[in-house]
Amino acid sequence: MTGREILHKIKVKAFGSSDTGKGKSKMLNHITHGFHMVKGKSNHAMEDYVVSEFKQANNNKELGLFAIFDGHSGHDVANYLQRNLFETILKQDDFWTETETALRRAYRMTDDEILEKALVLGRGGSTAVTGILINGEKLVIANVGDSRAVICKNGVAKQLSIDHEPSKEKRLIESRGGFVTNLPGDVPRVDGQLAVARAFGDRSLKIHLSSEPDVTFEEIADDTESIIFASDGIWKVMSNQDAVDSIKTIKDAQLAAKHLIEVALSKKSKDDISCIVVKFQ
Repeated sequence: MTGREILHKIKVKAFGSSDTGKGKSKMLNHITHGFHMVKGKSNHAMEDYVVSEFKQANNNKELGLFAIFDGHSGHDVANYLQRNLFETILKQDDFWTETETALRRAYRMTDDEILEKALVLGRGGSTAVTGILINGEKLVIANVGDSRAVICKNGVAKQLSIDHEPSKEKRLIESRGGFVTNLPGDVPRVDGQLAVARAFGDRSLKIHLSSEPDVTFEEIADDTESIIFASDGIWKVMSNQDAVDSIKTIKDAQLAAKHLIEVALSKKSKDDISCIVVKFQ
C-alpha cells in the first residue's frame, strides 16, 4: 500500500466516510434514502464518493442532497467534490431564484478551484451527478460524465441525466482541438485517454474537455416511487427499467441500493460501484 493510499484510509476514517448508510426526511416521513458502495476489481483504492443526506436550509426549506462522484486516475478530485460542491452551490445568492444559472456557475467555479489545486489534487478527475430535492416537491439534477440519475413514476423509468460520451460529443471535442478514438481499447476515448466527454479536473485534457453540466428539473408527484443515483458500473450492465424493476418490492432504501449493486456484480460489472436510492412510500 502506498503512502498516499494509507493517508486516504486515515482520511476516510477521520471524516466518517462509509460504504453504506441510510436516513430519512425530517419533514416528510414517507421519504427515505440509502446508499451502498463496493470497490471494483482494479488494483487501486476506491475512487467513488457519495453524498446522501437531508439538511435544513435557512429559509425553512428542507433539502435532500444526493450525489455520486466517480473518480478516475485517483480519488482526490472526487473527494474534493464530496466536501465542497454542494456548499458552493448553496452559497450562490441566486440559487433560489435562478437555480439553473446558480448550478452552472457553481460547477464552473468548483472546476476552476480543482484545476488551481492540481498540484495537491493530482492529475485525475471525476464525473458528478447531483440531485437537490426541495421540500420533497421538486428535484433539480445536474451532471457531468456518465454517472446517472433515474426516476421511477408509476412503474416507468425515466432518465434525468445525460451520459456524456465522447462519441456523442465528438464534434465539440474536435472543435477544441482534441480527438476521439477507440484505440487503445474498445471504447471511444477523448485523446485516446478518457471515456467521458465531460468531467471535473483532468487538467492535462481540460482544453478538450467540458465541465458544463446538463440541468434538469422534475416535479415529485403522488406517482413518484423512487430515484436511483448510480455510477456507470451499474448502467453498463443494466437498463434504467431493469434497475427500477429490481428494487420495486424492496421498501428499505439502503437494502435496495445494496441489491442493485449485487445484481450488477452478478452480471459481471468490474468497476467501483456506488448507488443511492431514494424511496417515496
